[in-house]
Amino acid sequence: MNEPRRNGQSISFLARRFAEAGIEVKHRHGQNFLVDLNLLRLVVDSAELTPDDVVLEIGAGSGSLTTLLAQRAAAVVSVEIDPEMRQLASEELFDFDNVTLLGCDALADKHTIAPEVLAAVDEQLALRGASRFKLVANLPYNVATPVIASLLALERPPETMTVTIQKELADRITAPPGVKAYGALSVWTQCQATARQIRLLPPKAFWPKPKVTSAILSIRFEPELRARIADRRFFHEFTRALFCHRRKTLRGVLPGACATVCGRPLTKPEADALIARLGLSSDVRAEQMDAAALLALADGARAG
Repeated sequence: MNEPRRNGQSISFLARRFAEAGIEVKHRHGQNFLVDLNLLRLVVDSAELTPDDVVLEIGAGSGSLTTLLAQRAAAVVSVEIDPEMRQLASEELFDFDNVTLLGCDALADKHTIAPEVLAAVDEQLALRGASRFKLVANLPYNVATPVIASLLALERPPETMTVTIQKELADRITAPPGVKAYGALSVWTQCQATARQIRLLPPKAFWPKPKVTSAILSIRFEPELRARIADRRFFHEFTRALFCHRRKTLRGVLPGACATVCGRPLTKPEADALIARLGLSSDVRAEQMDAAALLALADGARAG
């Protein structure tokens, strides 16, 4: 494998390349480019890549992060929805024979990763004799939540996800019970993985500057945590239904959540009986319950 012709991107470099190619930043695609090379390297270092890894990158952009990934991993499958950016990235990545650059939407819908993306990852895992699948990406803000949630829904999710995302989203994923940021995404993640914020990124680390602070987030899949979930699809939908009315007591929201997910409502006496059986207070709210308690509640609701 050859060394890249460039390694990193600066505001002046991107502005010149965009002008040469007649490209304008497309805000509808969430295009904010990480222009600090030290931070780019921190993202890659945090992923702890080896030649046994196949990396999925969503949002190739100009290809700067992709080149760093390709130097360490067995292969990189990079997705770029914008044809103009994909052309720019393909020029940057010309010297690499271990990069597959896909021109498509990474999401088939808001709850599902596109089949062609997963097929490309599986193909590279088989072709390279690699055993580990990881996500490393400067995720576009507008798709970060569905990408993370959908990858966690896979039968074989990435072993790790190392991403730059809005700090607000990183706070939601890592939030403990009882705080405002805690919600269905917190539970969905924490029931399957451990997550930690590595570093905050100020707006000036990106071009164009976003209006918000970002964060590098690491998510590590834990199979033994996931093994506690009897029915992942049910649990995901059930917790989302509970948190649609996060300020209501569990007694008030549980019958409706069961109606939405199970197709039949619990009566108030049935809800009271389930809450009492689990040893919960009659006035507890879903936002006060940790992942283990919500798992037990879901199992009880599912059993009827």
